[in-house]
Formats: sequence, C-alpha cells, structure tokens
Amino acid sequence: QVQLVESGGGLVQAGGSLGLSCAVSGRPFRWYDLGWFRQAPEKEREFVASIDWSGGGTNYADSVKGRFTISRDNAKNTVFLQMNSLKPEDTAVYYCNAPFGAAQSYWGQGTQVTVSA
Repeated sequence: QVQLVESGGGLVQAGGSLGLSCAVSGRPFRWYDLGWFRQAPEKEREFVASIDWSGGGTNYADSVKGRFTISRDNAKNTVFLQMNSLKPEDTAVYYCNAPFGAAQSYWGQGTQVTVSA
C-alpha cells in the first residue's frame, strides 16, 4: 500500500505562484516515477507533469510547459510542483500519482488550487 498526501494548494491571483508538495509513504519511494494530475469542475482528470525515479527525466503537458516545474527529494520521499504565471484555467484539484504509468497506481486526496482573474 502506498499513501500520498498533497499540500500547498490555495487561492492566488492570476500571474502568481504556488508550490505543491506530495509526501509519499508505504513503499520504497526512490524507484517510482511520479506524476501530477489535475481535475477541473465538470472535466476529466488530466496529466500535468511527471518525473522519473532519478529526477533527471521530466515531462509536461503543453498547457503548463515553461510555467510549472516538477521535482523530487528522494531523501524526504516528497515530490513537488512549482507553479508560476498561474492562469484562471489552472484552477483545479491537483493530485499526485505513484507509481506514474503503472498498471496499479495510487492517488492522494487532492489539493485545491484556485486562480482568480
């Protein structure tokens, strides 16, 4: 069993920044690829970013490329999502996911990010 707990969401004005964290426990963290997803009201959950086990490989959705940065600290079993130049369309519940891309993966409870115009 893997437990994921997101934190760091909140309300921010357009153009502002927020940093999300996800603490992962339950199994060896350092071998997992990890991901962030988001779900806006009345929309399907969508991919935001992923990072490989080493931290050296990252991927981003086109909509966030150049504005969001995913990173990880294997010593602290934590994955981060730094979000800059936020837009109202970034408003969603953000979820972390591990292991990213696996047939069986786990999700956190989500953290709300609201960007006002």
